[in-house]
Amino acid sequence: MTFSFPTPTALDYFGSLVRSDEAFPLLEAAASLAQDEYPELDVQQVLGDVDQLLARLKRRLPADAAPLARLRALNQFFFHDLNFGGNVNDYYDPDNSYLNAVLRTRRGIPISLAVLWMELAQGLGLEARGVSFPGHFMLKVTLPKGQVVIDPFTGKSLSREELTERIEPYKRSSGLVGDFDVPLGLYLQPASPREIIGRMLRNLKEVHQAQEDWQRVIAVQDRLVALLPTAWSEHRDRGLAHAGQGNYTLAVRDLETYLQHADDALDIDAIAEHIAELRRAG
Repeated sequence: MTFSFPTPTALDYFGSLVRSDEAFPLLEAAASLAQDEYPELDVQQVLGDVDQLLARLKRRLPADAAPLARLRALNQFFFHDLNFGGNVNDYYDPDNSYLNAVLRTRRGIPISLAVLWMELAQGLGLEARGVSFPGHFMLKVTLPKGQVVIDPFTGKSLSREELTERIEPYKRSSGLVGDFDVPLGLYLQPASPREIIGRMLRNLKEVHQAQEDWQRVIAVQDRLVALLPTAWSEHRDRGLAHAGQGNYTLAVRDLETYLQHADDALDIDAIAEHIAELRRAG
C-alpha cells in the first residue's frame, strides 16, 4: 500500500513558522513572504546567502572587537561596500519587500533592509532590535555607553533632535500635542518579530490595494490572518478583497466573522449592508 501526503503550500509553511512566539524565525518568515510572487523560491538559499555575507563580515573583525568597532564594521560593509540602501527611484515596487530581490538588487524599503541588517548585527553579537517608528522603520543598537538609532534606508545614525523632528508631523496629525504629548522613548520601543512581519505584510497590502490587485491582496491577507488570527480587521480586509475579486461566498464568510467579533467598530453598519449586497449579487 502506498501513502500520499499533500504537499504543504507556501501558506502552510508560513503558518508553521509563525505559530509560536518562542524562537520566532524572523529572517526565514520574512524571506518566505516572497513565495507568493516567486513560487519556486528556495527560502533556505536566501538564508544561506545571508550566512555567507555574515561569514565575509566576520573575517574582517578580530574575535575580541569591541561592540562599537563591530557596529562600525557592519555599517561600512552593509551600506558602503555592498551598497545596500533605499530604493528611492521605485519605493512602491513590491520587490522592495522580498528579501531575495533585495539581496539581488541591494535596494529595499526601511523594514526589509532592517531585517537583513539585524541578522548580520545579531550574528556579530550586537544587541540590535527593530523599531516600529511611525512612517519609517528604524534600528536600535544598545552599546555599553548608550543606544544608537539608525535609519536603515541610509545607514545614518540619528540624534535625539533629528528623531524628534521626524516624529512631529505624526504627532500633530494624531493630536498628540500639548496635554496629550508622549515622550520620544515610547516611539523607540523594540518591535517583536511578529510585529515586524505584520508591518511587512501591511506594506505589501497597501501596494496591491492601490493597484486594486485583489488576487495579490488576498494572498497577503491569508498570511496576515495566519500571523494575527484575532486581528479581526484583517478578516474584514480579506473579505473586501474577495468581494473585489468576485468571490462572494468567501467574502461573506470573512465579513461575517468580522461582524461577530468587532462589537464596537465604527463600520459595523456599512459592513452589514455590504454583506446584504453581496448576498443579493451572489
